[in-house]
Amino acid sequence: MIVIGDLTLDVVLSPDRALIAGSDVPGTVGLRQGGSAATAARWFGRLGANTQLICAVGRDGPGRALVEAVRSDGVVARASRVAGQPTGRIGVLVSTDAERSFVADRGAADHLAPTDLQAAWFNAADLLHLPLYSLIGEPLGSAGREAIRLARGTGAAVSLDLASVGPLLASGRPAALALVRAVAPDVLLATASELGALLDSPNRAVLGARALGIAPIVIVKRGNSGASVHMLDVSGASITFEVATRPLPATDTTGAGDAFDAGFLVGFIEGRRTGRSTPAGLRRAVLAGHRAAARQLLGPRPELDLR
Repeated sequence: MIVIGDLTLDVVLSPDRALIAGSDVPGTVGLRQGGSAATAARWFGRLGANTQLICAVGRDGPGRALVEAVRSDGVVARASRVAGQPTGRIGVLVSTDAERSFVADRGAADHLAPTDLQAAWFNAADLLHLPLYSLIGEPLGSAGREAIRLARGTGAAVSLDLASVGPLLASGRPAALALVRAVAPDVLLATASELGALLDSPNRAVLGARALGIAPIVIVKRGNSGASVHMLDVSGASITFEVATRPLPATDTTGAGDAFDAGFLVGFIEGRRTGRSTPAGLRRAVLAGHRAAARQLLGPRPELDLR
C-alpha cells in the first residue's frame, strides 16, 4: 500500500463544557500525530499491510517525532524534509457532542513535490490511497497526480477519500467534480455530506447513481449507521446495499474515517487479488473498516513524544 499526503501535528482541544466567549473552561489539550494520509497509513501498518507513506515535514522537532511515530507501526516513511517551512499543524476543536472543527496551518505538508517521488517505490504496490487534501495544495497536488500516474503504470488500484467539504468545494463544485473525475478512482470513499456536496443532491438514490459515474465502487460512510455500498458488477449493472454496524460511544471521532478507509481497503485489495470484488466481499470489507474505526474510537490516544 502507498499513501501520499499529510503528516501533521494535531493540537486537540477538548473542553469539558460549552465554550464561553472571552473566558476559559476546563478540558484537555493533546498533542498527537495527525494528518489524514498518515493516520490511514498507520492503520494499514497495524492491519499487517506493507505500507509506505510519502509526505513532507519541516526540519524541526515535531517533524522528527511524527516520522518516528509513523515508523513505530511498521510503515516506511518517505518523508521529504522541507527547509524554511514548519511541520504542518492542525488545531482540532472537539465539541461536547464529539463534533470536530479544524484550523489548518499546513506548512511543509503542501510542499511535497513531484520530483520527491521515485518510480521504484510503486513497483510492488497494490494500491495508492489519497485523501482529497493530496490533490489541492501545490506542489502537493502535482505530486499527488504524479503518484497516480506512477501507480497506474504498475497496475495498482487508486482510492480517493473526499475528506472535507470545505477544501473540496474551495474552488467551486464544477472544479471539484473535474478534479475527482480526473483521478478516476477505483474506489471512492466519502461521508454522505461530502458526496452530497460534490454531486449537489441530498437524495440517496440519486447520489448513488451519479457517484457510479465517477468510480465503479463508492462507499458512503454513515458513522454509527454503518455504510452504503454502490458498485458496478461485471456486466456494468449497478448494485446498492446497506451494511449496518453496531453504534459506538465516542467523545472524539478524529481519525475514525481514516481507520475505516484502511480496514476497508485491506479487504478490498484481498478481494481484488482473487480476481473480482463481489457484494459479499465488499460487505466483509465494510465490516473490517468498522472494526478498525472502532479501535481508533475506543483505543488509547497516546501523546506525541516531542523529546
